[in-house]
Amino acid sequence: MRRSTACLLLAVLLSGSVARAEDQPALGVALVLRNHRFIPDSLTVPAGRRIVITLTNEDPASEEFDSSDLRVEEDVTPRARITFPIGPLRPGVYRFMGEAHPATALGQLTAVSAGR
Repeated sequence: MRRSTACLLLAVLLSGSVARAEDQPALGVALVLRNHRFIPDSLTVPAGRRIVITLTNEDPASEEFDSSDLRVEEDVTPRARITFPIGPLRPGVYRFMGEAHPATALGQLTAVSAGR
């Protein structure tokens, strides 16, 4: 075994395992539906991290959080709250909408790499 490889292996063993997304606690994100709009309508989260979205529907109508980018469809009844996981995500922009009110219930989530 080459000395540089042995040193690298020893450093990894002494420092513990490399942190992975599944080893980190999920990051909680809150969204509100009010007047058929998402508040906030734009979110930034770290890439490579599991996210838990809590969506509170303050409207008197049901809505469906829908995102083909995130591969999520979640129904939320009037005056209710739901929680659902997404990710970990690669860096990029992920659009979402309220399927019942697509003209107004629009938003996006941007996943950024560390150091950006």
